Amino acid sequence: MDYIEIKLSIYPHSDELSEILIAELGELGFESFFETEDGVDAYIQANSYDKAKIADLIHDYKDQHAIELKETLIKTKNWNAVWESNFEPIVIENSCTIRAPFHTDMPALEYDIIIEPKMSFGTGHHDTTYLMAEWLLNNTVENLRLLDMGCGTGILAILAAMKNAHSIDTIDIDEWAYNNTIENVNTNNVSDRIIVKLGNASLLNGSTYDIILANINRNILVQDMAAYIASLSTGGKLIVSGIFTEDIPIVTEAATKQGLQLIEEKSRNKWARIAFIK
Repeated sequence: MDYIEIKLSIYPHSDELSEILIAELGELGFESFFETEDGVDAYIQANSYDKAKIADLIHDYKDQHAIELKETLIKTKNWNAVWESNFEPIVIENSCTIRAPFHTDMPALEYDIIIEPKMSFGTGHHDTTYLMAEWLLNNTVENLRLLDMGCGTGILAILAAMKNAHSIDTIDIDEWAYNNTIENVNTNNVSDRIIVKLGNASLLNGSTYDIILANINRNILVQDMAAYIASLSTGGKLIVSGIFTEDIPIVTEAATKQGLQLIEEKSRNKWARIAFIK
């Protein structure tokens, strides 16, 4: 599978605009992002790339900043080298490491998650993945049924399994993420409790969970809210991210008007996590 890498250089540089562009690019189908000193690098499957939409995006902000675009085609055989060069290990809450197999000089913490360096969103580097992993580290999931919706690399499901969740389903619409999650689940020896599925919220019909983790984007969260709620047990919790802090009222309204109760909000670098209970 070939990918397009775009490099957006912002003049003058703006961390805020970088975050906005990441959110906008996510809506356009881009799957992974790296913030750089100049702006943002982003990656999308070559057959999904629409240069005209990128031009429109740049035009929307031309009155605030100059944005320079550089495109590169990355052939499938070269992708792992690109991903490895960008993948740095991280530590969350001083209790969980997320690393690639080639990272060996790491602190000995309670949870050690190994992620194969492939093209999938959700390595823990993005604030939304970090926020969701942080929630798992600070809450009990032992013996609970859990769904990781929009699983990316499967980090959240793997961590939930390490924390002794009873059973975990993962769902992602992207085939690359689906295959990478299977690989990571096997690498971390938690395949006995995790089922990996390829598809969307339509797969939830008839399933029931005590905890649903949905790290996607605002539009999908709002669109699929009813499906999440229908699959949530009474007293169950829905934890969402993938949104900016300014999106909190929109997502909260979609959840509360269908019977959920807001129990927590948390933000990190303008990205948000919201927790609800049924």
